[in-house]
Amino acid sequence: MPDFPELAISVRQPWAWALIHAGKTHENRSAGALKWMVPLTGRRAIHASKGMTREKYEEARDFMASELGIVCPAPADLKRGGIIGSVMITGVVNRSESPWFFGPRGLVIEDPQPCDFIPSAGALGYFKWKPADASIVPPPARWMLPATDRLPQGLQFDMIWPDPRADCPTCKGNPYWGKTLSSWERCACVKKAVQ
Repeated sequence: MPDFPELAISVRQPWAWALIHAGKTHENRSAGALKWMVPLTGRRAIHASKGMTREKYEEARDFMASELGIVCPAPADLKRGGIIGSVMITGVVNRSESPWFFGPRGLVIEDPQPCDFIPSAGALGYFKWKPADASIVPPPARWMLPATDRLPQGLQFDMIWPDPRADCPTCKGNPYWGKTLSSWERCACVKKAVQ
C-alpha cells in the first residue's frame, strides 16, 4: 500500500461510512481527545470501529435522511473492524455552519478516498494501524440482519402456506412482536402454523 497513511483514526459506523462516501465534512471530538492527536493535520486512514449499537445507528441514519437526504446503508452492509479509506484532515474548528458539526470540536475533513476493506484493530486517538487477520472482523449482530434472517433456526416464512399471519388480529403479520427481537416471542398464529 504505497502512500497509504500509517496513522488512522477510529470512527463508529455509520459515521465512518459518511466520512468516506457521504461528504461528512467534520469528525466531532472532545477538546480532551484532540490533545492526544498529534500531529493534528494530514492524511489519515479511517478505521471503522467494531462497535455499533442499534440506537446510535438509527440516530445517525435518521439524521442523515431527515437533515441531509442521504440514504445510509443497512447496518449489516457497513464494514466494521478495519480500514475503509483515508481523508485529509486540514484543521480543527470549535464552530461551523456545516450540518455535520455537532462539537465541541470538529476535525475538518477533505478529499475522502475509499479503499478495499482491510481488517485492522482500532485504538483511541490517532494510532499506527496494521493489517490483521479477517477473523477479527465481527459478524453482524442479530439486530443488524434483515428481518427474514433473524428467524429462529428451522423456521422460515415461506414454509408456512397459506400464510396465517397476514390476518392475525394479535400480531397483524408481525409474529415476532415486542420491544426487541432478542426475546423471540412467537405469536400463536406462527406456533399453530408450524405444529
